[in-house]
Amino acid sequence: MSARVRIVSYNIHSFKDDLHALAAVVADLAPDVLVVQEGARRFRWRQKNAALADRLRMVVGGGGLWSLGNLVLTTLRVRVLETRDVRFPLVPGHHLRGAVFATCAVPGAAFVVTGSHLSTDPAVRPAQAAVWRAEMRGVDLPVVAAGDLNAEPGDPTWAAVADGLQIAGTAPTHPASGPRRAIDGVFVDKRVEVKSFRVVDSADARAASDHLPIVVDLVIPDS
Repeated sequence: MSARVRIVSYNIHSFKDDLHALAAVVADLAPDVLVVQEGARRFRWRQKNAALADRLRMVVGGGGLWSLGNLVLTTLRVRVLETRDVRFPLVPGHHLRGAVFATCAVPGAAFVVTGSHLSTDPAVRPAQAAVWRAEMRGVDLPVVAAGDLNAEPGDPTWAAVADGLQIAGTAPTHPASGPRRAIDGVFVDKRVEVKSFRVVDSADARAASDHLPIVVDLVIPDS
């Protein structure tokens, strides 16, 4: 058996933009799993992330404070079996970064979704990417990794994350008002079939965040 799953990766700009437009974008895309960067990670982070999930008609699967703003939201089709959070080594003078991991199951398949938001500093990013990828290697199930890499394809950051995985696709996602840089990516286990990849550029998407969302349709094998 296998299962078709839709995953969306979205940096939501720390709730600074039009949340009505954000809800409209997500409703139109109807993902099974939404991997969020820049979710709430400070004061009242649980309530803020729960309110976001409710607005999007989804539920919180994992992440938040302990994953430093990375968040996994799911529909009720998806059962979250386990979650864990990873923090990358802190480099003095830089923000602490990390990743969320969520083991998910749908009828016909199980898989692990992980999300991260890497540093803006090119001297720090590749090491964070390598730590993130190393954490993925400890997973037996098919892995889907989604994140804001703050770097474009060709940068060592992409190579570090993509090592042993397939890149679902590339297209400019930032800035949303006039996308020029492909700094958001989705990477998938080679056992997974990528049916489609696209970046959503619409009036609502441009109003909802400073990043455009990525949507991928995957076929995940029975594990």
